[in-house]
Order: sequence, then C-alpha cells, then structure tokens
Amino acid sequence: MEFSPPLQPATLVRRYKRFLADVVTADGVALTLHCPNTGAMTGCATPGDTVWYSTSENPKRKYPHTWEITQTQKGAFICVNTLRANVLTKEAILAERLLPLTGYSILKSEVKYGTERSRIDFMLQAEDRRDCYIEVKSVTLAEQDKGYFPDAVTERGQRHLRELMSVAAGGERAVMLFAVLHSAITCFSPARHIDATYAQLLSEAHKKGVEILAYKADISANNMTLRWPLPVAL
Repeated sequence: MEFSPPLQPATLVRRYKRFLADVVTADGVALTLHCPNTGAMTGCATPGDTVWYSTSENPKRKYPHTWEITQTQKGAFICVNTLRANVLTKEAILAERLLPLTGYSILKSEVKYGTERSRIDFMLQAEDRRDCYIEVKSVTLAEQDKGYFPDAVTERGQRHLRELMSVAAGGERAVMLFAVLHSAITCFSPARHIDATYAQLLSEAHKKGVEILAYKADISANNMTLRWPLPVAL
C-alpha cells in the first residue's frame, strides 16, 4: 500500500488517554493526533521519536491527523496503526505473496463464525479446497530482534484462538497470521512473559491443527508491503 497523500513527519511529545498523541512539526506547530492503537505500544511511543502521520479531509473529525508510523531514534520503522495489518494482509493474499495462502478464488472479510460470536478477519474459498479461516494480529513489540504478541493481556485474542481450534476440529483450515510491522524484528514468539494464557493457547492451537504463520512488512514513510516469512518459535 502507498500513502497518498504522503505522510508528514513530526516529533513525538507524548501519547496519552490511549487514543491521543501530542507532536510538534518541523515548523514548530503543535498538533494532537488520533492514535489508532489500543495496546501498550511498548517501544513504539518514546518521546523524541519521529511520528509519521496522515491527514483526513473529513470535516467531522475532531482530530483530522492519524499517527501511522513511528521511526525510532535507533532507526526502526514501526506501523502503529493496527488497522493497517488487515489491509496489508488482504493485499498480500490477493497478490499471492503469501505462499501458504495461494490457490483460492474467493476472499471474504469479517465473516461471522464460531460459538463465541466472533468475526474472522478473512475467509478464503475455492471449489476444490476446504474453507480457510484467517485471523490476523499486528506485531509491534520487539525485544532486540525478537517480536512478540501480545503486548498486554488479551482476552479477545484468547477467544479467537479457541474459535480457530473449533474450526480446525470441524475439518476446515484455520490460520493464525501474525503481521510483523516492525523493521527490526527477525523472528516471532508468543509473549509468554506478558500473557501466559495466550501463549499456552497458541501452543495448544498449533497441536490441534491451527497453522501459525508470521510475515514481516517492508515499511517506509512512503509505502508498506507484507512479504517476508519469519521463523516462529512457540
């Protein structure tokens, strides 16, 4: 995906109230941005980092600017807009860049499924294949070059794993796809030190037939593309 119009840079002052961030542009203008990320954003919101933001022309928005990417003071690029993970995944599937997910003719989004009233991010279908249910999670937490999910305890994420296990038990294909949106990450593991229940459920899901995939995005202030498979250690 390309950012059009181009993103604009600013320096992060602080993130607060989960959904807001104060920044200062290169011209010295103070702005308040919408922060589309409900997580802890550990390592993604250090004062002094460069923030790349988009601007909406919707006159009804109270905060027209949206925080899209953090460029850390060490040079890493991190996409903090969690909504972009699904956009990048859909683009990559349609372009057949994710080899395990090729060969399907139909892609559906936000399909209701399961006993816990969930919605699957994507369902792939083809006449001669099992339906493929795909749940997508955005990975931005890095410790050195290792990526982790989640960055906070996630009951919602635990529910999604239980739903995927039910899908696999029913004979359909179930996939947990981690979209790694941090340029410094080279491998992925569940964050057992943050949410031990989620990590245990992920291992259980793998044993019960849920496929665990991790793909990394190329990220810049101009565009992003999900393309590189990463090793997963459960």
